[in-house]
Amino acid sequence: MPRGKVKDRDGIYRRKDKPGTWWGSWIDASGKRRQRKLEAHTLQHARTLLSAEKARVEKTVTLGYAPPSAETFSVVSARFLKHQKAKLTPAGYKRESGIMESHLKPFFGSVKLAEVRRADVQKYMTHRSGEVSPASVTKELNVLKHLMGLAVEWELIPTNPAHGVKPPKVPAGRVRYLQPGELRAILEACPEWLRPIACLAAATGMRRSEVLGLRWLDIDSQGGRIMLPQTKNGDGRIVYLNKQAQQAIAVVPQGKAKPTDFVFNGEPMTASWMRMKGADIHTVALILGHKDLRMAARYQHLSPAFLSDAVKLLDGAYAESPEKPENGASSGSIVTKALPAGN
Repeated sequence: MPRGKVKDRDGIYRRKDKPGTWWGSWIDASGKRRQRKLEAHTLQHARTLLSAEKARVEKTVTLGYAPPSAETFSVVSARFLKHQKAKLTPAGYKRESGIMESHLKPFFGSVKLAEVRRADVQKYMTHRSGEVSPASVTKELNVLKHLMGLAVEWELIPTNPAHGVKPPKVPAGRVRYLQPGELRAILEACPEWLRPIACLAAATGMRRSEVLGLRWLDIDSQGGRIMLPQTKNGDGRIVYLNKQAQQAIAVVPQGKAKPTDFVFNGEPMTASWMRMKGADIHTVALILGHKDLRMAARYQHLSPAFLSDAVKLLDGAYAESPEKPENGASSGSIVTKALPAGN
């Protein structure tokens, strides 16, 4: 290539990591390079799709704006879900596809995407507010905003009609939390098989899905911790175990179970107690796996004031009484007494 000549990168190509698909590269109307997977099974089909993209760019430059797409919301939603499937965890994708298929598509499905207006988004929110909680409406609005934002990026519509639409106000987090004495009553009321599950959830703050999805290989008994490979927010995290959590796991017979088997066949208030015992809000957020302090902030009122040490603070909160029995023996904890005997 002659010195000073810029290599023309427009065209069809294949990536080494995905040899079975065709990709196209071109410059859009704003001068930005676009590289996108083409839904083509042959080279000729890929060239046709790339030519269509370039023709769209040329038309946009000539008119001075991008003509809106004639595709319906339903068609674009299918493209959106395909785009999200490669980016989300299976659980995250299931949530978004559920919102799309059960709520957004029935409302907007047959409407052309370019005809959706801000008033339509507001109307959807009003419709859903009469059926579900503000938190659910907010989640659905966020999915809609994301779809519309990608549609702008894909040059299907000029602007995002959902941009700037405010979600409904979510009520402040509850300040009622489980007292240690109440935990014993709950555990005693649980069937025997359920007690270790409830105990582990209360002692660690693990989510229900995390407890029920726990495998033997995830437990580091010597290190006193659980290694969760993937959580709700998509990241792995470490759960540190206090004595009560270790006892809850110890009473579950492993028998001939494989390392990959689930420990248990088949909303914790721990943070409140940690705050009562003096654990700082940043530590609580880390233990519960929150990416920021907004979720953990609901426990801020419990105390004015590293991870392994923080969860050990709960052992004091679980104690039935600071006093010893008359015979001088230790009274034990409410969790230990309620749990079935180990095998």
